[in-house]
Amino acid sequence: MASPILGAAGGRAAAPSSSGAVQPLLGCRVRAGFPSPADDHLDVELDLHAHVVRRPASTYFVRAEGDSMLGDGIHDGDLLVVDRSLEPRPGRVVIIAVDGEPTVKRLARRGDALVLEASNPRYAPIPLAGRECHVWGVVTHVLHALPGAAP
Repeated sequence: MASPILGAAGGRAAAPSSSGAVQPLLGCRVRAGFPSPADDHLDVELDLHAHVVRRPASTYFVRAEGDSMLGDGIHDGDLLVVDRSLEPRPGRVVIIAVDGEPTVKRLARRGDALVLEASNPRYAPIPLAGRECHVWGVVTHVLHALPGAAP
């Protein structure tokens, strides 16, 4: 019997981007500590939305809250890109409602049981057996501003 959390999806799909905005994409990679004039490396344009949203009809965005996923680079206030069409397999970071409370955690298997694991060691795993669980999608990207970068 399949787990009630696998394949169950909730939430609303966001409308595809209508801005059509694209930004320049440099044709090189950047190395820390090696300054290079960026204009010499302009290659193509990049639509950031198209880059992080592979399936617009099944993708939505949500803000993270708290510090339980710091080890995965997810900080308080980060913007998460979530794809509802991806299978919530163990090892993936998922948005899941547990007993009606949405959270972001890594889905893991311990023996025969599924648990949610935080990537901050201060938080204990959350067993899913016997709880009402609904997966809202799999996190595919995280966007956050670096300290001092926001205007």
